[in-house]
Amino acid sequence: MAQIKVSDLTFCYEGSYDNIFEHVNLQIDSDWRCGLIGRNGKGKTTFLKLLTGAYEYSGAITGPVESVYFPYTLPGEARNPQSSMHYGILEGKTLSDESRQSRKGMPNSILGGETFPNPDRSFQTTMELLEELNPDYELWKVCRELDQLSVDPEVLNRSFYTLSGGEQTKILLALLFSGENRFLLIDEPTNHLDMEGREKTAEYLRKKKGFLLVSHDKWFLDRCVDHVLVLERQTITVMQGNFTSWQEQKAKRDACALAENERLQKDISHLREAARQAEGWSNAVEKTKLGTRTGGLRPDRGFIGHKSAKMMKRAKNTQHRMEKAAQEKEGLLNNLETAEELKLFPLTYHKERLLKAEGLSLFYGEKSVCRDVSFELRNGMQLALKGGNGCGKSSILKKILGEEIESRGEVFAASNLVISYVPQDVSGLCGGLLDYARERGLTEHLFLALLRKLDFPRVQFEKDMSCYSEGQKKKAALAASLLTRAHLYIWDEPLNYIDIFSRMQLAELIRTYRPAMLLVEHDRGFLEEIGAETLEVRGGNTAK
Repeated sequence: MAQIKVSDLTFCYEGSYDNIFEHVNLQIDSDWRCGLIGRNGKGKTTFLKLLTGAYEYSGAITGPVESVYFPYTLPGEARNPQSSMHYGILEGKTLSDESRQSRKGMPNSILGGETFPNPDRSFQTTMELLEELNPDYELWKVCRELDQLSVDPEVLNRSFYTLSGGEQTKILLALLFSGENRFLLIDEPTNHLDMEGREKTAEYLRKKKGFLLVSHDKWFLDRCVDHVLVLERQTITVMQGNFTSWQEQKAKRDACALAENERLQKDISHLREAARQAEGWSNAVEKTKLGTRTGGLRPDRGFIGHKSAKMMKRAKNTQHRMEKAAQEKEGLLNNLETAEELKLFPLTYHKERLLKAEGLSLFYGEKSVCRDVSFELRNGMQLALKGGNGCGKSSILKKILGEEIESRGEVFAASNLVISYVPQDVSGLCGGLLDYARERGLTEHLFLALLRKLDFPRVQFEKDMSCYSEGQKKKAALAASLLTRAHLYIWDEPLNYIDIFSRMQLAELIRTYRPAMLLVEHDRGFLEEIGAETLEVRGGNTAK
């Protein structure tokens, strides 16, 4: 067993006045299956990059083996510049025949936020890509890892960019784990995995060792880690166990801190009153030194002064005890995780049924992406579309939103239905946060207040959104959707990159207000918490 040691680590980005990490000291065993947990913007990805030596820092990081970061940067990868730029097009709008007509011919990228590789690489086989990523890889080892992930090695002969996001993730994980004598830094691998893929990947990782894993999926973390490293509000905690065991321990610590805080507040209140009384008595006694003769005798000013001084000393001692109690209280609740209540004011449609699909099948050219989908969505109902990667879940949402996709069967939407939509990919968001709010007709101060409730740092309000982390961009999109009064909320994988604590807030919001929702989400714990009904979507897999 060898250790990775972090000693007196301090780091901030160039041009920033705020340290991301300050005088951090910790140790990680290189054979742990360790989960890295923290709110969005706390520096999880930055910490992983620091372990690889990607940034300059003060302090020291030492380890016995090389640290390797995942996901890989794919050669020639580029993002569609229009991705996410128009995602709010249906927020607060009525889904009418007119709006559907205005969207004819709109490219998929506007709503889908898809990744487009360099055209010169479109026909590059997956095997060729792996060789480019790691010229020293051994094919038989990659095939061994693919077998453990239940992926047919035949995919290595196909173009990487024709594979689903889940298949791509598993192939790159197989390449990652085919190496030896390395400590692996795995950053949110579940974002492109469906439920079945998450189950298989969790089972796979549970049999491995020697990695630090960032994930916001509680269910996933509980099944594949044996230690956690938690970036709390003021400190960093390292402990044995999974997310649930840490959460239970933290709940006990928070309860003790709250009880101690309440006791100290009472003590301070009592001491403040005692100090005030003692000081008042001292002043009253001191005044008697100037009194007139009583029975012909002069006041004993020495005795009175001595008595007054004793009372003043008592007041000072009480004041000192009060200050000591206040110092004990200071910092007591710094690590307390509070999830402020979110509010939602959905519109209520005058009829019960909002959406209905009957025998819906969708096609892109000759390829069938899903078939025979039927469902009905009513007021107050939360319906989650389930199914493997590439089975057409997002395409169904786009069809409902009015995108022209060739289809069979029928989709019926209530007339003048107001929809608030959050797409899967918001990575292209840029510009000022307030400009973003104005473009969507949102009340600016309410928008910022909601972001603060989602633990969005104030310091980020003045920055360009292109500088935000993926989680912060997603929070901005979700906040905009929540502030939009709508009959129906359509969210496509809304929890990608969203931290665990904010997921809890969103689950509580949905449980409380029960808005009508149609969503695609692979976090089974979240779907169970909100009590969503589920619909299995079958992929087409056949020609038209």
